[in-house]
Amino acid sequence: MQILTGRRALDAVVVLTSAALVVGCSAGSSAGGEDRTDAVVGLTGEPTNLDFTTTSGSAIPQLLMNNVYEGLVTIDQDGEVQPQLARSWEVSGDRTVYTFTLHDGVTFSDGSAFTADDVVASIGRVQDDWTLSLSSKMDVVESAEAVSDTEVVVTLRHPSNAWLFDMGTSVGAMFPDDLSADLATEAVGTGPYTVTEVATGQHVTLTARDDYWGEAPALDEITVRYFADANAQANAVRAGDVDMAYNLQAPDLIAGLEQDERLQVIDGTSTGEVLLALNNAAPPFDDLRVRRAIMYAIDRQAVLDTAWAGHGELIGSMVPPTDPYYQDLTDAYPYDPDRARELLEEAGVEDLSITFDVPTRPYAEAVAQVVVSQLADVGIDATIAPAEFPAVWLDKVFTEHDYQMSVILHTEARDLLTVFGDPGYYIGYDNPRLAEVAEDADQGSPDEYVAGMQEVARMIVDDAASDPLFLFPNTVVADAALEGVAANATTESMDLTGLRWSD
Repeated sequence: MQILTGRRALDAVVVLTSAALVVGCSAGSSAGGEDRTDAVVGLTGEPTNLDFTTTSGSAIPQLLMNNVYEGLVTIDQDGEVQPQLARSWEVSGDRTVYTFTLHDGVTFSDGSAFTADDVVASIGRVQDDWTLSLSSKMDVVESAEAVSDTEVVVTLRHPSNAWLFDMGTSVGAMFPDDLSADLATEAVGTGPYTVTEVATGQHVTLTARDDYWGEAPALDEITVRYFADANAQANAVRAGDVDMAYNLQAPDLIAGLEQDERLQVIDGTSTGEVLLALNNAAPPFDDLRVRRAIMYAIDRQAVLDTAWAGHGELIGSMVPPTDPYYQDLTDAYPYDPDRARELLEEAGVEDLSITFDVPTRPYAEAVAQVVVSQLADVGIDATIAPAEFPAVWLDKVFTEHDYQMSVILHTEARDLLTVFGDPGYYIGYDNPRLAEVAEDADQGSPDEYVAGMQEVARMIVDDAASDPLFLFPNTVVADAALEGVAANATTESMDLTGLRWSD
């Protein structure tokens, strides 16, 4: 995300609220990485606090998941579910009962032991205390019972193809049963690192735990520095002030960085879709003809090439290729300005003027310029209204739904239903049939799940609910001697646990 995992999950790696940078913290040249046990990572989206259970913003789980917090399972770089705190699990024949066997000897960073009681409490906390829309992912759980310290039984209300994967995201994070910490300022997890310093507007320091239950990380300390913009982030990695620039949003600089033999540039995949968001619940986009006109008016390849130097991928729907139900829908609305004009005429809005609320993020501002130009070609006058991100954009567009059109990066994994399955979400898309098809798919066989979710995606595209412009790349630029870079953003997590310096 940049966007939100929150109150309804949309992309929002929360933006830096202060331009102050840490000038005293320099990574320096690794010189091959000899004897180094630390690293500095550069980002452009700062978390507003450390509590992703009540605070919107994917920047929080991006920093903390896998590094500080862990779940029963995790999602690997190929998008597959893998064991984490659970050593193994069994599923009943009717696919409603999961019996997890937990690792023994696991402790939280506060020293308390991790047991099945913590699993039960963590699931219950999502259902009862989380204030984010993500909490709905746990609605399918009927009960969770601790059979022993290392065995827990979770019973679902019905079979679910999605639930176990969801447990590998932030909604599956494990917390102590008797949690008393203020999660906004103190992260209490079972992961290999703990948060030892938060300098607002500057950096967060992660320090390796001496008592970590699993394989100890190679680095003793990781400093995550937050920059005001992508240019500053890129300059920092070029100068050696940071060892790795993660999710670099400066496509025009990538070619130059690739020529620097001291650096490695990795174009990882992501689950982030850049969405041209249309408010289906408000004029003029409550008219299907107008929404479809927008689709035909936009040349997505030109948007990708012009705004993001061709880095990224056209997908046609909010389903990335890493999802099991991906299908290529890029030809659903080919670039056809004449068809766009015809639809606008049919709708009686040939001289349409709209307000385009654009968050102050590099990708959004670049995309907006191209979109405005293309819409002008079909007679639509789109006026850009800059919206400070996150504060103004989240309040005006996301919370109040006071907008006509916007553009935002949604980064939450498998968020198709999050964005389009709730009429009360900021998109305002309402199709009663969608919920029925999605529920049948989730409860069906794996093949039925794929077929059903593909039908859901086609419904949304046919209704032109909004326009997924392209899949965002996860570009990582790092010191050539830094190994173990997890470049694929298959969930919100920026997994730093494998980082190490070459010998």
